[in-house]
Amino acid sequence: MVKHAFSHVSHWVFDLDNTLYPPHARLFDQIEVRMTRFVMEALNVTRPEADRLRKVYWAQYGTTLAGLMRVHGVDPAPYLTEVHDISLDHLDRDTELAAHIADLPGRRIVYTNGSAPYAERVLEARGLAGLFDAVYGVEHAGFLPKPERAAFEAVFTRDGVNTARAAMFEDDPRNLAAPHQMGMRTVHVAPDRHEADHIHHHTDDLTAFLSQLV
Repeated sequence: MVKHAFSHVSHWVFDLDNTLYPPHARLFDQIEVRMTRFVMEALNVTRPEADRLRKVYWAQYGTTLAGLMRVHGVDPAPYLTEVHDISLDHLDRDTELAAHIADLPGRRIVYTNGSAPYAERVLEARGLAGLFDAVYGVEHAGFLPKPERAAFEAVFTRDGVNTARAAMFEDDPRNLAAPHQMGMRTVHVAPDRHEADHIHHHTDDLTAFLSQLV
């Protein structure tokens, strides 16, 4: 049944964080510490205020960076370098996941709200390097973040994605709304199910889910 729902798919789009590695790796714990420190220094505010702004901008604009750029005119390049300079030592290589991704027919890409160099580091640490035809970061969308439709359109146009024959795998349900509107098959990858019309499938185990498709 699940395999049939993906029989038309020839373009596979994967988010990175908490999608191609499990949430219990908690990479965002490290990233959030660095985000808060960057906001403190860039805006000259206290830690509590920096934490508050980080969360407000994420909720309102899709990412903390988008809020910093729109409200404060922050240069995105130093931000992306700083917040993604984290340790990946505790990430495990996943040969089973790698095998199932390699078996997917067609073109495979990664699209993250992080930076492409950071994504490449994570893929290497997970044993997934070389499996994807392209890796796109927020810089490839002109620093527009998911869930904005214009961000998806920028990346998909760049890659030549035929959205009628594509699938999107994401941990943040907000980021599946635009792909659904664009005709993609959508898969929510997260421990907790989120019921919404724009989500076709849910899984808490990406490896097991992909094993059903080939």
